[in-house]
Amino acid sequence: MACLERFAEIACSLPPLSSVREEFTSAEVPSAPKNGITVLPGLVDVHVHLREPGFLYKETVASGTLAAAAGGYVAVCPMPNVSPVPDSLSALGPTLAAIEKDAVVRVYPYGSITRGERGEEVSDLSGIAPYVVGFSDDGVGLEDAAIMKEAMTRAAALGKPVAAHCEDLTLRAGGYINDGQYARLHGHRGISAESEWRQIERDLALARETGVSYHVCHVSTKESVVLIRAAKAEGVDVTCETAPHYLVLSDADLREDGDFKMNPPLRSESDRLALIEGLLDGTVDMIATDHAPHSVAEKSRGLRDSLMGVVGLETAFPVLYTKLVLGGVLPLSRLVELMSGAPARRFRIPRDPENDWAVWDLSEEYTVDPDAFKSKGRSTPFKGMSVFGKCKMTVCGGRAVWREPGFDPSFLFKA
Repeated sequence: MACLERFAEIACSLPPLSSVREEFTSAEVPSAPKNGITVLPGLVDVHVHLREPGFLYKETVASGTLAAAAGGYVAVCPMPNVSPVPDSLSALGPTLAAIEKDAVVRVYPYGSITRGERGEEVSDLSGIAPYVVGFSDDGVGLEDAAIMKEAMTRAAALGKPVAAHCEDLTLRAGGYINDGQYARLHGHRGISAESEWRQIERDLALARETGVSYHVCHVSTKESVVLIRAAKAEGVDVTCETAPHYLVLSDADLREDGDFKMNPPLRSESDRLALIEGLLDGTVDMIATDHAPHSVAEKSRGLRDSLMGVVGLETAFPVLYTKLVLGGVLPLSRLVELMSGAPARRFRIPRDPENDWAVWDLSEEYTVDPDAFKSKGRSTPFKGMSVFGKCKMTVCGGRAVWREPGFDPSFLFKA
């Protein structure tokens, strides 16, 4: 009891935002809600962009991981489209140094599949394998099937997954939103569903042949779900993720605003419903944010000219809790599994339930306000949405890494 009281004493003495690495002396966590407060396992996001090194004006390891902590995350996996691209141990060095220096939560980076993410030569996979969670060329599809097969074969031998951004640029044809009714009515160039599922189809055949652990990033189309479901039934070692915006929005929700431009794009309502079905039957294994911050200037040029990508670490759980759990689509336990347990298991990310958790007020309703984000990115299609679920405190490795100003957790540790 004395140890638990000391834990509460330390928790209550934390300043709002500084001293984010205070040590706790007990990992005991209350399991039952009190005063509307619920303690949930720390979330895990296997697809984020922290932009460091190389693009610090968009995001840094410090700002991105603080945003993660404020969103209830205890572990994130940043993609390798940074500068230098981590395609060798020396090129990975700046990424690892930034993580060691400034990360608030645990960070497990990807290495690139190909040198410079150019799709022409496989990276030094064996050299970087001990330091990365997997290999990806996220941001661009790998067009050369022979290069992908070589990378899969080498990754399989190293026991590391390949996480693929599946996009056939020859089928994209200069599109930048979904090839649907909105694009036709408003004179925009559309991205076909085939540009995604055709490359997934190719990669599934290669994964079957090589035996690699294959992961499909940001699935957005119904055809992709069908292909992955069939591959799983055949025994292919494949998992996939989708993102919150594909689960709760469709191209019917589009506006002439860069906040609605991401890659893949928001698809049709039938695609959205297929993703929901995939969540329910286990085809879609996990939810990742694809947190992709850009500057205000880069996102203020409308649908046609803004850069692709939206932020999501601070909105993912509340949006999904509101729309899917309170909406009666799936239970809270399933949402937590999709956002914590499943991604951690697939990518072998250590979990410590006694020391990694977050305190949520699931009864608190508020409006999504990008100006309050800890991320440098402000672009989100959920701006102005009314949501339930506020993260009050996040503990990672037994250390408080986030506490909402004014939140007093002492009542959690009293009989």
